[in-house]
Amino acid sequence: MKLKELSAKPQLIEITLSNEAVVKKYGEAVTFHTWDRQPMDVFMQLANANDGGKPGDVINMVKDLILDDAGKMIMTKENTLPTDVMILAVGAIVERLGKL
Repeated sequence: MKLKELSAKPQLIEITLSNEAVVKKYGEAVTFHTWDRQPMDVFMQLANANDGGKPGDVINMVKDLILDDAGKMIMTKENTLPTDVMILAVGAIVERLGKL
């Protein structure tokens, strides 16, 4: 297989947070979207932040990757997520990137 064959535009994928605590608190699983692939600079920034940066560094980078089904950022100056959901969403994205 040629490397070029693996190259593609990023696509939105759905991630579901369905652990017991989320379902109990919100009455159902919570879904959001993110891109199925990230540019290398984003991947490297996350790796470096995870390696020795401050905990807030990862959240600040990943918040741009927590998207609605139209690819728009959910967390803005005006809107934020409940802390428990935000931490789970950040974890889900970081975990997914780590499995690539």
